[in-house]
Amino acid sequence: MGIVVEREVELRLILSPERDVPVSARLGYRADDPYAVHLTFHIDSGQPVHWTFARELLIEGVFRPCGHGDVRVWPSKAEGRGVVLVALRSPEGDALLEAPAAQVSSWLERTLRVVPPGSESERLGLDDGLTELLAP
Repeated sequence: MGIVVEREVELRLILSPERDVPVSARLGYRADDPYAVHLTFHIDSGQPVHWTFARELLIEGVFRPCGHGDVRVWPSKAEGRGVVLVALRSPEGDALLEAPAAQVSSWLERTLRVVPPGSESERLGLDDGLTELLAP
């Protein structure tokens, strides 16, 4: 399976400007799936909720607003500390999650040491597979 970089984080599920609830979550990254990050958390259901989206989206979202559609990410401040907000939209509903920017950034740095930006395609072995397919 290759290298896995995981981190437990305490998110805040923003219900309204005045109300939020803590949500334990796990950030996951696998070197054999180098373009994606995985976010797993529990809300009121017994089943964990899994979201997968581009690592690049999270990297950019630490610094500036990005994304559109189902996943949007942007930096902000909450109680004087840096946070990253992640808005998720699905047919089942929408969620706005707040994550500590320092924890997200340090986890992202670990993923970037495992698979530096621009080297993701090498991890997939696409070039090897293409060479094999195109060989006479």
